[in-house]
Amino acid sequence: MASKIEDNDAIDTAVINALADKQVLKEWTIDKFVPFDPVSKRTEAQAHDSKGNQIRVSKGAPQVIVDLAKPEKQESDAIFKLVDQLASHGYRALGVAQSNDDGNTWKILGVFSMFDPPRDDSKATIEAAKAKGVTVKMITGDDTAIAIETCRQLGLGTNILNAADVFPDNMDPDNVPDEIADKIEAADGFARVFPEHKYAIVKAMQKRGHIVAMTGDGVNDAPALKQADCGTAVSGATDAARSAAALILTAPGLSVIKTAIDEARRIFERITSYTIYRVALTMTIMFLVVLSAIFLKFTPLTAIMIVIMSLLDDIPIMTIAYDNTSVSDKPIRWQMKQILTTSSILGVVAVIQSMIMLVYEFMAVRSGSGSIFGITDQSQLQTLMFLQLVVAGHLLLFVTRQSKWFFQRPFPAKALFWAIICTQILAACMCLFGWLVPAISLKTIILIWVYNIIWMFIINIVRLILEKN
Repeated sequence: MASKIEDNDAIDTAVINALADKQVLKEWTIDKFVPFDPVSKRTEAQAHDSKGNQIRVSKGAPQVIVDLAKPEKQESDAIFKLVDQLASHGYRALGVAQSNDDGNTWKILGVFSMFDPPRDDSKATIEAAKAKGVTVKMITGDDTAIAIETCRQLGLGTNILNAADVFPDNMDPDNVPDEIADKIEAADGFARVFPEHKYAIVKAMQKRGHIVAMTGDGVNDAPALKQADCGTAVSGATDAARSAAALILTAPGLSVIKTAIDEARRIFERITSYTIYRVALTMTIMFLVVLSAIFLKFTPLTAIMIVIMSLLDDIPIMTIAYDNTSVSDKPIRWQMKQILTTSSILGVVAVIQSMIMLVYEFMAVRSGSGSIFGITDQSQLQTLMFLQLVVAGHLLLFVTRQSKWFFQRPFPAKALFWAIICTQILAACMCLFGWLVPAISLKTIILIWVYNIIWMFIINIVRLILEKN
């Protein structure tokens, strides 16, 4: 007997509805019920009727039921042939057996076939993930033929391996041999897996240097979800899966995973931007003060200027978390050597930018020969360097926020842009009207801006060269 049922949860209901006389069920009382076990891959019930007759029935994976009943070879071959035919069309099969002698002997009653199609959004989600450079592998407890057909429908590779053929019984899942790890890395997926297989696959991929994310919904997925770098419990997952996962989906489907990938990469870009900017800016201020003190015997900033400058810098820095960033088409990870190299070189160029202004104006003030920026004494020179560092620091943020020209898309977020504009207006007003710092002229402020905009292009060219290398 074989019948097609669309939903695994509806099997029992469908069987009951198929009975010609449902009253016969009232004659039977369930004495014991053993729920489905992902290890044994079957469930079992024991019942008796009003006449004292006792039976045991079991439902589970066809190969498990065949092993339980041990039918004649002709019958088992026919069952496996039917299962393979169903699997080739994407149908799952369950075998049903009955025992009338307390489990000593079993008789196969038939095979149920279930159609559990992928969700409508699954193929689009997988395609979107692959477009982002993510390698997708299927790991399932279903038969190999079912996994291959499902992969075909989803546009995945069909190099699906039977877990029993790959993983030996005595293998330590924490230490997968290299030859097995090679198969894991090359395969498109695995079928007939047990919980320890899922864990071993995740662990082996991580040891090969991959960042591994996994989705699951059952108790048997919990160990692998816990081990994965990003375990994702889908909507309706068991409590065990939800507790083990790092990310829990509250809505049906997997389409939100694409959003999660994009948002994660945006956050990564923002952190990278902040790191490069912070290192470069710190180098600029530190080296400017130290070099000025050593070679010019001059303090370019007063204590109040340093405090105010730190506050003015903190406002735009906080808005980096809301900045618009591009989304990489490839997986990204920390390249600390490259980040430190880029930030250090940009910092050196920024130091040169400010030191040229400082040295020239210091010499002009000391010699009394006249300053291009209109500075007449060292107190005004301190104000000049204060505004120079504030303007240069904020314009540097436009350069470090992305690895291309600062005027190209994506443009800065409104929060970041207006935070910079407002702090620059405040800094200019402080210098113009002499709030907490010696006053300088409007002409001097304008010249400082022109000087820094020119250097902004120079620094951006340096950034582009560094990115190409």
